[in-house]
Order: sequence, then C-alpha cells, then structure tokens
Amino acid sequence: MMQTIPTWLDIPADSDFSIHNLPFGVFSTQNTPFPRIGVAIGDYILDLHFLVSEGALDGLSFELETLQEPVLNSFMALGNEAVRELRGRLQFLLSQATTEREAIEEEGLTLQVDATMHFPFLIGDYTDFYSSLEHAQNAGKLFRDPAKALFPNWRHLPVGYHGRASSIQLSGMDFYRPYGQIIDKELSTPDNPIPKFSPTQALDFELEMATIIGKPSELGERISAKKAEEHIFGFVLFNDWSARDIQRWEYQPLGPFLGKNFFSAISPWVVTLEALQYFRVESPVQDPEVLDYLKTSGERNFDIHLSVEIKPEDAQPTVVTQTNFKHMYWNVAQQIAHHTVNGCNLNTGDLLASGTISGPELGSYGCLLEITENGKKALTLTNGDSRIFLQDYDSVVMKGWAEKNGIRVGFGNLHNKVLPAK
Repeated sequence: MMQTIPTWLDIPADSDFSIHNLPFGVFSTQNTPFPRIGVAIGDYILDLHFLVSEGALDGLSFELETLQEPVLNSFMALGNEAVRELRGRLQFLLSQATTEREAIEEEGLTLQVDATMHFPFLIGDYTDFYSSLEHAQNAGKLFRDPAKALFPNWRHLPVGYHGRASSIQLSGMDFYRPYGQIIDKELSTPDNPIPKFSPTQALDFELEMATIIGKPSELGERISAKKAEEHIFGFVLFNDWSARDIQRWEYQPLGPFLGKNFFSAISPWVVTLEALQYFRVESPVQDPEVLDYLKTSGERNFDIHLSVEIKPEDAQPTVVTQTNFKHMYWNVAQQIAHHTVNGCNLNTGDLLASGTISGPELGSYGCLLEITENGKKALTLTNGDSRIFLQDYDSVVMKGWAEKNGIRVGFGNLHNKVLPAK
C-alpha cells in the first residue's frame, strides 16, 4: 500500500491536487504577468520559477533553467527520471519544516482563482486513436450490420488518424458552432444524397484522455511496447468536439476532416505518469492475440474515473455519463508502439488522444452519438430540457480522478461553451 504524505498546507480531502499528484501547468498573475511553470497543490499553485530563483531546487541533477521557461517542453524532454527527482523534492518541501517554508508561504504560492492558465506545452503533432472497444462497437452498430460492427482490422491494431494541432485549445475557451457541408434531408434520397452549406445540427462531445510525449524519438526508430512508457510525460483530459453531420458526409474514403478539426480542448494541468503509478490495473484480454510488437504484460491500464456534465445557460448541470479509463482495449504503450513501428518519430509535446472512452453499461457511453443512439432516443436534462445533440450556449464539463485507499489524484475540470455560428 502506498503511504500517505503529510503536508503543512491545508488541502481539502476531496481535492484533485493532493501532494501525491503535483501536476504541471503554466500560469500568470496580474502582478506577475509572464507565463511560468507551476504545480497545482490544493487550492494553490506552487511557483517553480520562484523556487529556482530562491535556490530551493539546488542540487537536482538536471538543468534548472528548464523550469524557468514559459512552456514545459524542455523539462518534459528530460524524461521520467527528472520528473521523479523533482516531484520528490517538491513533496519534501511541502511536507517538512524546511528553511524554505516561510519564503514559499509568503511568495511561492498563488491561489488558483487568482491565476490565468496558459497552454502548458508547445504541441507539434496530434494523433487521435479509436481505442475503446465499447465505443467502436456501439458506433459501428449505428451505421452497419450489428453483426459486423467492427471492421476486420480493429482487434489487430490501434486505429488512429492524424488530426489538426492548431485548433486544440485550453479549458475555459468558448467556440463557435462550425459550418460545413451536411446532407440536405429535404432534397436527398437514399440513392442520391445532396449536400447543403449549414452550421452543424449534430454537435457532439467526445470524452477522451490524451497522452503527452516527453522524451522524443528519432526518425526511423521503433519504440517497443515494453519501453513506450519511457516516452510518456503525462496525461490530460481531452474533448474531441465533433460535428457528426459534417463528419458523416465527408469521412469516406479518407476519414475525419472538417467534422473534427474546428476545435478540441485539453485540461490545463498535466498529471504525470509517475503520479498515476498507484492506480494501475490489468488491461482487458485481447482476442485474437496481437502481433509481437504490440504485446504487453503487467498492469498497463489506469483506473481513472471520468464523468461528463451538460450545463445549459442559466440551468443546473446534468451528469450524462460516468465511465473509466481502465476500459480501454488498446493501452497507451500499444498506441505508441504502433505509431512508431514504421519509423515515425515522436517529438516532445506530441499529443496522442485515446479516442472516445465508453464503458460496457448504459450511462457509461462517452458521446451523445451513443447516448441518444444517433438521435433515436432523446436525453432529458435536470431542467426538463431534452437533447439529441448540443445546443447553443450549452457548456460541457469533463472531470477525471483516481482514488484508492484515501489517496486522490485528479485532473481538475475541462469545460467549454458552444456559441452560435457566426
């Protein structure tokens, strides 16, 4: 059993940001407006730029200048050993009566409510996978013969596509309902679909997690599934906002395009792989047996509770799904191994999204497409309103946390609001 670590800070028992977590982000304040790296602890942000300046991190084995940059990339590239070393020092500073405590209390802590969060890393490339068996089956049954819900390749490799990195934004940003080509239901027949230009009428959320690459790889290098986690810095919540009607018309034969790349969002705090070690669980049994380069052993999935709320403007939120990251059929090590098996290189800051995360029961589906069975079954909200897909001024709030034996590691919230089409 993992031992709890005491701290001289007053941290609520249900806080996502316990001393066992210490996720990394980038923030600024009104008095100190330049973006800098910090760590979430309770209701506060611990300023790493300040700690370096004060000498509180002297003696660590890596270049401390990496912690005084406006993004995490240089620090992430150092690899997991630097993360372990830094987290150990921070836990010591926050749990012991050190000579630095007074300075930290007076100048090194900022209330999160007084801070502005910034994108924590420079993202170069973005890949979105399709790794939930339940989601793939549910979606396949809506559009194909239920007996052939999965394409023949699905159980043999982690399916994915290359997405648009430039439109990935941070939690708290509002966005406009996107335009695109959708099928004109009045003019179309089953044999003759006719498109029209329109704002999407089928805007959806997709509940996902995203893996953030730390240590890069070289072009031509294959990363084995056994060593894949050496390249993972951490994880964020990810909402792969989707326009289902635009997607439906455009996706054949090359896959998602404008139905996906108008907006995506991440939570602002990156929870490290190190912080999630205590919450490992066995991966689902894979049948048929996968090829050798995809084989993994041990506990490669993570027991992370996930939920989604829809909040109409001026109304209480409604929890519409509760699921868990542990259900993923293809684990993150397999995703990395498959991504690089042809020699594709990974760069620091690359983002690999999991694909929609759905569980096996009703109430655990990760998008409205599944929840409403593509519009056949309306969802009723707390205020009595119904939803097939999202309406203007709806906010979607995603939450994620792991908890075991009184130890909690969470991600905070990921929230965005839909604005009317321009």
